[in-house]
Amino acid sequence: MPANESPRVGVIMGSQSDWPVMEHAVEMLERLGVACETRVVSAHRTPDLLFDYAKSAAERGLQVIIAGAGGAAHLPGMVASQTALPVLGVPVESKSLKGLDSLLSIVQMPGGVSVGTLAIGKAGATNAGLMAAQIVGLQEAPVREAVEAFRAEQTRKVLDNPDPRPDSQ
Repeated sequence: MPANESPRVGVIMGSQSDWPVMEHAVEMLERLGVACETRVVSAHRTPDLLFDYAKSAAERGLQVIIAGAGGAAHLPGMVASQTALPVLGVPVESKSLKGLDSLLSIVQMPGGVSVGTLAIGKAGATNAGLMAAQIVGLQEAPVREAVEAFRAEQTRKVLDNPDPRPDSQ
């Protein structure tokens, strides 16, 4: 992130062990030119920090928060309860239930407290970064153009390689 650019997206996770998944959200945001910040914010171990982070996010210039969590996965919902900003939840794979517990915890929000829930793991984190960029791009044309270029690149890769056999290229 350039020194003079304030973060538009907050990428938070319940523990440092979530980073190998959540780094994919950050990579996508960086690829699309979206300034972001990353922090460990635990719903269970640092609830006061969670509330302070969520309540101050908009005034600090954030437009979207991506929250990754595993197991009980309360982080996205608790953040959403404390801010009007869009919150995107990324279920982090757990050892015991392969992330299904995380997915169900995040997706089953009560009516009136919304969390946009993505896929479990790397794909979910990648798409959370992309979706956050799309949201930021509603107001920032360079980000919207970067998203459009990314999508065109994906299309071009498929059209340039229509034969799936490895020896056909």
